[in-house]
Amino acid sequence: MHPLVISDPKPTVETGPAPALRRGLAVLRLLASRPSPVSAGAIARDLGLPRSTTYELLTELAAAGFAVHLPAERRWGLGVGAFEIGTAYLRSEPLERLSRPILTRLAGITRATAHLGVLHGSQMLYLAKEKPAGPSVTLVTDVGIRLPAALTATGLSILAMLPSGQVRALFPERSSFVDRTGRGPANLPDLRSRLAQVRRAGWAQEDCQITAGAASVAAAVFDHNAMPIAAIGITVAHRCPEPASMTPTCNFEHLVEPVTLAVGALTAAIGGRSR
Repeated sequence: MHPLVISDPKPTVETGPAPALRRGLAVLRLLASRPSPVSAGAIARDLGLPRSTTYELLTELAAAGFAVHLPAERRWGLGVGAFEIGTAYLRSEPLERLSRPILTRLAGITRATAHLGVLHGSQMLYLAKEKPAGPSVTLVTDVGIRLPAALTATGLSILAMLPSGQVRALFPERSSFVDRTGRGPANLPDLRSRLAQVRRAGWAQEDCQITAGAASVAAAVFDHNAMPIAAIGITVAHRCPEPASMTPTCNFEHLVEPVTLAVGALTAAIGGRSR
């Protein structure tokens, strides 16, 4: 779930000077406590609210980006706004500070550039970066840089662990996808296929999707509710022999173990738990 939304299987609507705000927060807490989208009827029942009030609250939350409606399923889930606020807490100094020694160790072991990023909308925002001693590949993943999440290994590793409705909200149409080198996903079905592979493996890779001549491996960092809040990745120099227009098939499994160990260390340091 999200650090600023307290998980509670039975949120209660308390009385007070701002009843509408309290009810809206109760709806958010309930959505955050559920592993999958929930029907409006179930929300109304669990919170003891009239259905009309529940629909009004959900509509307002959706308009602000904090909830998302899935018409085909007749259910509601957390929106991008809730995720961004939740990650904002750990996006600040605590997460960056705790990651520094881990990234330094990872860069030294792999002799690759190590970086930490968080999801910001449909982009990855990079918070920390450590280079190995000696020459290294030139990267665009400097601190403060944002890159398309669907093209980066760090972004794919986080997206793969999010509910499908949230991914759909981040990439609602074909124009949501960015192309840099001709190798990344061009539409939602393509992205879903790649995310399914990442979920099965537990880690993500990208080969020349961001920069020609560079490949990356990454895995997600989880919070106390086993929700992805960040990702650690490493990038190495690599040129795939395939034409740039083809989906890369090169294998980077030899880089996975040090990355997953680093992810486990940071997850433990913030009191998180892996899936």
